Amino acid sequence: MQPTDLSGKTAVVTGGARGIGRAVSLHLAARGAAVAVNYRARADAANEIVESIRANGGRAIAVRADVADKQAVWTMVETVGMQLSAADILVNNAGLFHQGEILDYDEEEFDAMWRTNVKGVVHCAAAFAPAMIDRGWGRIVNLASNAGIGTAHPGTTLYAATKGAVLTLTKRMAYELSPQGIAVNAVLPGFTKTDMVLAGKSAEEIGALVRNIADKSMLGRVGEPEDIARVVGFLCSPQNGFMTGQFLLADGGRQDYLAHV
Repeated sequence: MQPTDLSGKTAVVTGGARGIGRAVSLHLAARGAAVAVNYRARADAANEIVESIRANGGRAIAVRADVADKQAVWTMVETVGMQLSAADILVNNAGLFHQGEILDYDEEEFDAMWRTNVKGVVHCAAAFAPAMIDRGWGRIVNLASNAGIGTAHPGTTLYAATKGAVLTLTKRMAYELSPQGIAVNAVLPGFTKTDMVLAGKSAEEIGALVRNIADKSMLGRVGEPEDIARVVGFLCSPQNGFMTGQFLLADGGRQDYLAHV
């Protein structure tokens, strides 16, 4: 695969300043795409990525927007169009995680996850897809989670519900948009070492958690953000000419599912 296979394309990566989003932003830029690094609060992290991309000869901008805010998303569309070009690629990566189960959850946290993880995907797809339709080509990749298909991991029930919704949206978006030349797919990461999942934990807690998850993986390790970025990169590329409405599970071969099909 050529490193410049995305030359001339513009990609928007929501939640692109940290974790998986950071890795995706850098990966797409390395393959030649101009990248809009979306962030909600961490301007410093987003600007660091932009500077890194530019230092390597690429084009990038940092764009602040809360994807849960429909108007902010439409403003982001205008900014990207003016400073780069209309987006060819949308990676819906922005997400929130709060622990919660049916008998023990915080409603405000659940609502916040729903607004970002589900409504954010809808807002961004609705805002960026029209320009892709006009050109007859586009790629949308939704970051879901293996939780959405039923991993047996405590404390993730409400989060899993939001990611299950993302999977349904992926199928429906593919049904609506693929005839217009837009491939829509989802990547389902397993446990990946990012600050979102490790925040607030001690070194001992992190070590124990990583060992526990690695023991449930066929590959014997947990994911790195770059592992996920490479899968996303394929789905965004012209090489993906015949896949849409699909789910790619990237979890190292996790074996702890509530149901096996």
